[in-house]
Amino acid sequence: MTEIVRFALRGVAANKLRSALTMLGILIGVAAVILLVAVGNGSARQVSDRIEALGTDTLTVTGAGLTLDVAQALDDPVLAPDVRSVSPVVTTRTTITYGGAEHDVSALVGSTATYFGAANTPVASGAAFTAEDDRAGRRVLLLGRTAAEELFPGTDPVGGQVTVGGSLFTVVGVLATRTAADPADLAIAPITAVRQVLTGYGDLTSILVEADGPDRVGTVEAQIGTILDQRVSGVRIRSAEQLLATRDGTAATFTALLGAVAAISLLVGGIGITNIMLVTVTERTREIGIRKALGAPRRAVLTQFLVEATLLSVLGGGLGVVAALIGANFTIAGVTPVVVPGSVALALGVSVAIGLFFGGLPAARAARLRPIDALRYE
Repeated sequence: MTEIVRFALRGVAANKLRSALTMLGILIGVAAVILLVAVGNGSARQVSDRIEALGTDTLTVTGAGLTLDVAQALDDPVLAPDVRSVSPVVTTRTTITYGGAEHDVSALVGSTATYFGAANTPVASGAAFTAEDDRAGRRVLLLGRTAAEELFPGTDPVGGQVTVGGSLFTVVGVLATRTAADPADLAIAPITAVRQVLTGYGDLTSILVEADGPDRVGTVEAQIGTILDQRVSGVRIRSAEQLLATRDGTAATFTALLGAVAAISLLVGGIGITNIMLVTVTERTREIGIRKALGAPRRAVLTQFLVEATLLSVLGGGLGVVAALIGANFTIAGVTPVVVPGSVALALGVSVAIGLFFGGLPAARAARLRPIDALRYE
């Protein structure tokens, strides 16, 4: 076996450029599988962190026809005694300017003072706006970390006046960042001011309902469901647990799709191995004939070419793992990849299987050659 491996290594090294290009195909396939699965896993983790950040005692009501009257109806101590708070929400994208700087925030949230507790959104500096600010329609807002850094680099934004939708808003606070998955590029303002300046008085985007505790979420869902049935149709009530369950199913499908797309690269790499090994067998026909004439058994020839194909795939797979681990240190499409150890093991295992499977046909062809035919081959 040692002699067979030595001959296989010599065969791989004899055509360095050809071997390198063949390994490159496997390298790309393995790296693609690991990285794309890591991107899918990282995306799922970010979504999960954001959902969990809402808290386990919060329900989200979405759908058409949601109004302030509907939100006020949910805050009923008689029909919904286990509801702690109700926060109507409108969301829009806008540009905030300050001096010569401007920043497009991904979400400007308009809500009431109870939103900060219901959405588990703490304030890092300054203070949250109050219920009186909302009733009076005061144009105040809190900035997320990204917006604050872009508009007020190196200075404290609290007290500064920014322009939103052509109107001046006073910055009263900066939101804290709890995890890397926090939507830091946002701003929060009283819903009255946001509707006056930006969104108008149409339907709400959603309503956040906070239960008295995690153990009361099911009861609150039933209570507000009864109220909603009497006022509006076609709405959906989702808890954090339900959103997480939906996320798990979506993430599994998304990751499987990415893995399947990447697996095509591995298949192409395997076809490349077959092609190269067939060429190698053709080029070395006389060598095979001499070896068989000198007494080399069929299994020795078969094993040699299988080992050559497997070496190409294993070396390419190993380099692909290294490339994927390096690539996972960078953000891809706004997502921080999270490498799944199982995907590394699977990709390496598949690369070995590809070497054995796709190298089998050329190896069998070499082993079947008759010495007399091989010796007179030109």
